[in-house]
Amino acid sequence: MKNTSVHFRNIEVNGLNLFYREAGAADAPTILLLHGYPTSSHMFRNLIPILSKKYHILAPDLPGFGYSDAPDHDRFKYTFDNLASTMQSFVDKLRMKRFAVYVFDYGAPVGYRLAMANPEKITGIISQNGNAYKEGLSKDWNPIQKYWQDASLVNRDALRDFVSKTATWYQYHAGVSDPSLIAPESYTLDQYFLDRPGNVEIQLDLLKDYRTNVALYPKFHNYFRTYRPRLLAVWGNKDPFFLPVGAEAYKKDLPDAIVKFYDTGHFALETNVTEISTDIMDFIVTLPK
Repeated sequence: MKNTSVHFRNIEVNGLNLFYREAGAADAPTILLLHGYPTSSHMFRNLIPILSKKYHILAPDLPGFGYSDAPDHDRFKYTFDNLASTMQSFVDKLRMKRFAVYVFDYGAPVGYRLAMANPEKITGIISQNGNAYKEGLSKDWNPIQKYWQDASLVNRDALRDFVSKTATWYQYHAGVSDPSLIAPESYTLDQYFLDRPGNVEIQLDLLKDYRTNVALYPKFHNYFRTYRPRLLAVWGNKDPFFLPVGAEAYKKDLPDAIVKFYDTGHFALETNVTEISTDIMDFIVTLPK
């Protein structure tokens, strides 16, 4: 049996200590896993041992999340451009030449920036509830969009509950038919990091900057049409934030995109890792080397 041990590593990137998980043979095709809000590479803890039987897996924690450095928002610019720049340095420092990218939630705008900057490196894309189309944004984004339009302190303060224990619990449980499948350490660990001093300001800065992702959607679409990456969308169909229509929208620019829905919510890996991993393995074998 192949060794699927997960290694927990740290690397200095742009003056930051980044934590990442690595598994699988280093000479196997690589898959870069990019997490979203409010989680970390911990969200991939059940997926990595499955994929690493055949593939080389790298799963970093973004700055401000998980076990990576989270400098104060006055000392580090928490924008998606800057997160992508940090991940670019991570890719460069590890000398990653070719890889597929799995994007989820915040990981999607970070990953698509990487893909646009490195089209020759990308073998394929797996988007798990990683939105790139306006029609995919649900009404739950309305208070955040209000902050985009008017970045007043009142509108910023109105979003502070977004990082609360109740909100984190909701993100994991909304749309899930069997709550007993949600491991309590998932949202508990996320909340531990969210509750660190100063972290609420980091998250509010990123919520504000998310508007730049929506502004970039046309460029993402142009990248899809120009480079025609193979794409698999694996989507919890009861996600309260990113609607199923957002998954189907990929087919507008990538007619050959494969779209799979699962009867679950935003954190689909918590409940459907077996089905999702099977679909990913079937997809990855079709990608160019």
